[in-house]
Amino acid sequence: MHLHVESRSGPYGDREPLAFQLGGQRIDVVDIVDRWIAQDHSYYKISASDGGTYILRYSPPAREWELTLFQAPAS
Repeated sequence: MHLHVESRSGPYGDREPLAFQLGGQRIDVVDIVDRWIAQDHSYYKISASDGGTYILRYSPPAREWELTLFQAPAS
């Protein structure tokens, strides 16, 4: 699923997510739990303002973000 993501330059020269739109709702990144940076894609495991955990993938050549995983908050 392609996403509109607000991002900034990260400490490693990568694009780092700050917030994204999902279903018309703005979801803020609370914490970047982990990151995997490669030449063709970067992955970010994040904790979000809705309590969910997400993995977002960024493709620098295409300048596109994708949602690759969503985990709902524990009840």
